[in-house]
Amino acid sequence: MRAVLCTTFGAPGELVIGDIPAPVPAAGQVLIEVKAAGINFPDSLFIAGKYQVKPPLPFVPGLELAGVVRAVGEGVDGFRPGQRVAAHPESGGAFAEQAVVSAGRVFPIPDTLDFVTAAGFLITYGTSQHALQDRGRLRPGETLLVLGAAGGIGLTAVELGKAMGARVIACASSAEKLALCRDYGADETIDYSREDLRARVKALTEGRGLDVVYDPVGGPYTEPMVRSLARDGRYLVLGFAAGEIPKIPLNLVLLKTSAIVGAYWGPSIDADPEHNAANLAQLYAWHAQGRLRPHISETYPLEQAALAIERVASRRTRGKVVLVVDA
Repeated sequence: MRAVLCTTFGAPGELVIGDIPAPVPAAGQVLIEVKAAGINFPDSLFIAGKYQVKPPLPFVPGLELAGVVRAVGEGVDGFRPGQRVAAHPESGGAFAEQAVVSAGRVFPIPDTLDFVTAAGFLITYGTSQHALQDRGRLRPGETLLVLGAAGGIGLTAVELGKAMGARVIACASSAEKLALCRDYGADETIDYSREDLRARVKALTEGRGLDVVYDPVGGPYTEPMVRSLARDGRYLVLGFAAGEIPKIPLNLVLLKTSAIVGAYWGPSIDADPEHNAANLAQLYAWHAQGRLRPHISETYPLEQAALAIERVASRRTRGKVVLVVDA
């Protein structure tokens, strides 16, 4: 079968397309014929050897896919050949014509989602719902600020923040990106490439500050936004797309009686699968009701995986990027 192969840790351009034997599901695994695979910012870290998981070389990268069940391993209940599913393999494998995934990381998808949309839905919406609802305890009427708001997960945070009844301030680096955020429900926008971020937040909140900050960016934006938290505010840490892991003076947290909270969706799937299933059911229901509109901005064939990963890593995309394998 065709697959994207990482043979050495490095840049996306070092990936190769190769033919490898089709995988066979072991006990507890599901074999999936991949129709589409989502590109996520961590993919660039994964192939560079900088992600939390570092598989032995060579390996097939990719952390998100949608497709059809072809076979199940011993002890797997609840899945059958021909079933449409999405999956979040914990150690890669999505960028191939077939993949094996632990059954606990495989989820049925409704008929309302086509494969390309489903491949871009799971991680972005799952992450944002877990962050805002489970970790941030976002409440109706609160003010939510989203950094990197036009990116894959940022745009879903804007959407879900509105669905949860919050006032949403979207921050991005261009007028085009901010226009997309407004189309997805942002009440206010800030162009942090040319505006004073902290001053604008102070003006927009009339000095009160922010209840929740959603930050997948890190870098120079973090400390000003920690300083901009309201009393009892929550700062959600999702990643460091800017490349720098910031160091925060902890006296800021003390003085505001605020909280800095990590929001890492992947491990929560395994820790509480019933709660995760309920969250996904809610997301699928909102999508069926037209309250969520997944934004797939670009699609690429499997052979152009390196280009797709590079575009996401350089933060030049809006919404989600998906590889079309056989959709």
